[in-house]
Amino acid sequence: MPEEEGEGAGDARRRLDDLRERIETLDDELIRLMGARREAVLEVGRLKRDLGLPVMDPAREARVVRRAAERARSQGVDEEMTRDVIWRIIASARETQEGERGWGPPDYPSRDTGSEDG
Repeated sequence: MPEEEGEGAGDARRRLDDLRERIETLDDELIRLMGARREAVLEVGRLKRDLGLPVMDPAREARVVRRAAERARSQGVDEEMTRDVIWRIIASARETQEGERGWGPPDYPSRDTGSEDG
């Protein structure tokens, strides 16, 4: 019956809107957590520098990423996605600490060639 379909569609639309709102809230929380994690990593880098220790520790970074992937697997979360996120946060902090480009997409040269048509 069309009325029943309409009511069901209305319920589905409300559920869709609720889920989208929940996703936005989760995105905000993820962003906050990524920023907090990055700041903690930067503080570790400052302390290591103060102590005369090398800022970069590839073996430690690899252990951190492996641990995160293991925890993701145990919680049913995609391991590769988790590795990618953790590596990106590490690379971002390293880039800030050492002023060099880390893991991630390359920097592309500017396409500005001086001509108006590209």
